[in-house]
Amino acid sequence: MSKAAGKLKSLKKTVERVTHTSKLKTNIPAGMAAAGPPLGPMLGQRAINIAAFCKDFNTKTAEMIEGVPLPCRISVNSDRSYDLAIHHPPATFFLKQAAGIQRGTMTPGKEVAGMITLKHLYEIAAIKIQDPPNALLSMQQMCEMLISIARTCGIKVVRDLDPATYGEFLEERKIIVEQQRRELQEKREAKMLRTG
Repeated sequence: MSKAAGKLKSLKKTVERVTHTSKLKTNIPAGMAAAGPPLGPMLGQRAINIAAFCKDFNTKTAEMIEGVPLPCRISVNSDRSYDLAIHHPPATFFLKQAAGIQRGTMTPGKEVAGMITLKHLYEIAAIKIQDPPNALLSMQQMCEMLISIARTCGIKVVRDLDPATYGEFLEERKIIVEQQRRELQEKREAKMLRTG
């Protein structure tokens, strides 16, 4: 028995300590990484130098439009260094930009928040297919995925789009969105009065 225990001790000494940390997946606005919440605590839990990370991220995204959400994958090495992978903005951001809207619909499938053409969809797919998670998708699969994302945002994909009629549609849509915001605000205020 003592021989087995001795061998076990020698095995323990030779085995190096392995730390398994999961990748940190988060969206950070371009050029706006700050040490405050929510980014600071996430980096602090993984023992990453927060100030150095923020400076590194902001310099890498300096040429981008400030505030654009960027999906980031951060993997931490055992020596407290990190590998930062910055992907293209989310598909919803591109779709809303192409449709010219600020927010999607509150009831997907029932109302249309905006419209894009197939050309817009193809251009967005050409950008998004460059991201490593989408590398194995074909262009057709990427376009189908974007169509389903557009549907959940309330964006209708059409063949042709007349700019004049679409401009009128957007003006009408602004009025509807403002009315929905007022209704939501009234509901919140009514709820606060009931609980108070």
